Amino acid sequence: MQPTGTLRGIAAMLMACAFFACMDAVLKNLSSHYPPVQVMALRGLTALPLVCLYTLWRRETAGVFNRRLRWPLHLLRTALNMTMLVLFVHGLKTLGLAEAYTLTFIAPLLMVLIAVPMLGESVQPRHWIAIGLGFAGVVIALRPEQGAFLSTGALAILVAAACYALSNMLGRLISRTEPSASLVFWTTFGMAVGGTLASAPHWVPIQPQHMWLLAGLAISGFLGQAAIAEAFRHGQAAAIAPFEYSALAWALLFDWVFWQAAPDAWTLGGGALIVASGLWLARSEAPKAAREKQQAA
Repeated sequence: MQPTGTLRGIAAMLMACAFFACMDAVLKNLSSHYPPVQVMALRGLTALPLVCLYTLWRRETAGVFNRRLRWPLHLLRTALNMTMLVLFVHGLKTLGLAEAYTLTFIAPLLMVLIAVPMLGESVQPRHWIAIGLGFAGVVIALRPEQGAFLSTGALAILVAAACYALSNMLGRLISRTEPSASLVFWTTFGMAVGGTLASAPHWVPIQPQHMWLLAGLAISGFLGQAAIAEAFRHGQAAAIAPFEYSALAWALLFDWVFWQAAPDAWTLGGGALIVASGLWLARSEAPKAAREKQQAA
């Protein structure tokens, strides 16, 4: 991998985190006006036209509508993404962005565990150390002495992180035989159609003043997806993935600017431990990933 490629990938990952943080800020705003299931449906509905245009522009419609698509895996992944987004929106009703992000950062560590039965990968001692430190960070961030384990918002975010981790592993499994465009299209389509049907009985009319929020939701979500795809296309995953933690800086900024809120020392301390464990794991995996890439070449 050329250094310029890795730097380009890092820049794209930083942009992706900024766009996704903007999207999550919009989701938090919408969560105070609409039910979580409807917010999930709006996420799919607003993104679907842009995803369709992007698929046509890249001329990947053949891969999206291929008869050999692994439908059971696509349906399961779509259901996981829908559940993840509903729970995440529910958690944002009571938690700040920084608090929610701190808990979701456990997802990369969960992926290590899920990869064992699903992808046949082995867990090394360094993996167990990183996982243990990460879970310790979650315990610290949850402030157990204050009964935070009983917080429905925190539990919703943790379950959302588990759904996200499992969804990503399914994505890796599907991508072995299918293009990434099929993953993006069918997940977005499932959220749009499934979310609309699920929320129809309790649909809340969209307020005119929120149309600009929906436009921001569509644009930020689409640009985030495009940027993260660009990141992993040009750089080494082990070198790029750690920069996903830059999202926490955006969350802190948005919490302070829009909601005049700041996380306490427990959240920051737990988040620091989770981030440190993830960075250490990514750093230890980088030489291995580089060797595997050289052997494949």
